[in-house]
Amino acid sequence: MIEPFSAVDLIATKRDFGQLSTAEINWMIDAYVRGVVADEQMSAMAMAILLNGMQMREIVDWTQAMINSGERLDFSSLALPTVDKHSTGGVGDMITLPLAPLVASYGAAVPQLSGRGLGHTGGTLDKLESIPGWQANLTNAEMLAVLQQVGAVVCAAGAGLAPADKKLYALRDVTGTVPAIPLIASSIMSKKIAEGTSALVLDVKVGSGAFMKTLEQATELAKTMVEIGNAAGVKTKALLTNMAQPLGRAAGNALEVNQAIEVLNGGGPADVVALTVELATEMLQLVGITGVNPAENLNNGKALAKWEAMIKAQHGDLTKPLAKAKFTHQLTAPKTGVISKFDALAVGIAAWRLGAGRSRKEDAVQAAAGVTWEIELGAAISAGAPILTLHSDDEARFELAIAALSDAIEISENQSVTKPDLILGRIGA
Repeated sequence: MIEPFSAVDLIATKRDFGQLSTAEINWMIDAYVRGVVADEQMSAMAMAILLNGMQMREIVDWTQAMINSGERLDFSSLALPTVDKHSTGGVGDMITLPLAPLVASYGAAVPQLSGRGLGHTGGTLDKLESIPGWQANLTNAEMLAVLQQVGAVVCAAGAGLAPADKKLYALRDVTGTVPAIPLIASSIMSKKIAEGTSALVLDVKVGSGAFMKTLEQATELAKTMVEIGNAAGVKTKALLTNMAQPLGRAAGNALEVNQAIEVLNGGGPADVVALTVELATEMLQLVGITGVNPAENLNNGKALAKWEAMIKAQHGDLTKPLAKAKFTHQLTAPKTGVISKFDALAVGIAAWRLGAGRSRKEDAVQAAAGVTWEIELGAAISAGAPILTLHSDDEARFELAIAALSDAIEISENQSVTKPDLILGRIGA
């Protein structure tokens, strides 16, 4: 077979600030999956995109080409409208756990394809796998069956979904090209569009514990993803949310599941409840379910019933206790004052070092490991009061975790600290 294009020519086009045509992009992605375009050639293309950017039309085409590299799920047989949420990742970000059953309790279907954690950000599948018996891997038929039966499913993406993205994602990770916004946006959106949902709300995190450290970066990413989604016929909206301090009161797998259950029982940390309700409201509005207050179903047991049905449908046993760490270590406040810094990234790294996260995708995680806390920015604290508790099955891990937290918290004696806003902006209709 004579190939219609040359990878070297297309790389040179992007190197020299040119635009790739739709046909060129389609060929580049397809040829990469077929092995005609070598890893080193796609690495060069990714670096050219990182340095020189892409036009919006190119990004939309790149995303569509990755979708076309595999299967696209079809939920048209469902009687319910489909809507999903994607978070760009943070520390203590277990919102999917209460959110999916909450939205389902109002008559929408939530097909939530999730991933595992890597580095300081936790993965939804790791969290749910701390529930005894729970299964992440479902066939497409099983996924559809759970959606029909319950209205919400959280599971791993099948191998047939956007295989070009899986291959390119691994390459970006080892070539210094992860931060390229066109490649981040197309990676996220190719999977979400291929998933087959009709509507999507994006939770784009901003701050130290997020991938996007500045509001400017996060806004550019959010606008790009919203435009990709809408161009593909998926109603898409984005919220920019604060990740300067960790979310909730826990970072770690079983620890975050426990917190989700508190929220579904009408309790839990105020920031987690507020963000869950905000995202649920946006998701429901995108599929035409309006005039409801999602906080009600967190308090009346309806969301909890959906959660229990969703976990049971994937063989999870909520009657068995979640894992608890063999060892804990408490850190206390060195002086009296007000919390003026609570760094999310440091907390995430500490949880990772305690065993809650992984360095490589094949690493195992500890279900019970992580960090819990009772503080937040702007809160008063007394000398000697507990600020953080470390959890691990391996006492030797405490030293490295404590080192990660050495500059995480600052206490101001004479400073008034304003609690930061949780929602920093909105993109899309």
